[in-house]
Amino acid sequence: MAEIILTEQNFEQEVLKSEIPVLVDFWAEWCAPCRMLAPAIAAIAAEREGSLKVGKLNVDQAPMLAAQYGIVSIPTVMVFKGGEAVQKTIGLQPKEQLEQLLD
Repeated sequence: MAEIILTEQNFEQEVLKSEIPVLVDFWAEWCAPCRMLAPAIAAIAAEREGSLKVGKLNVDQAPMLAAQYGIVSIPTVMVFKGGEAVQKTIGLQPKEQLEQLLD
């Protein structure tokens, strides 16, 4: 499964009501570190298909959600379980660091 494009319209259904954990990448097109992080996010999505959902939320297109979750710097990656944010990391991180958020 490829990453899900998250919006203010589908966030509740795809993330908060998800039966499985969801890794959310808060990013923007103009953000160079966000683009550098994208291959690691895509690899995690491919490797954990079925046990993890991976979504990308463009903060420029969903400013209310970005504000709701206190996103002040991007990239920010959050892990949601049972509708709650349980892990968070800010800035460009190696894939191994992102995987630690999931364990």
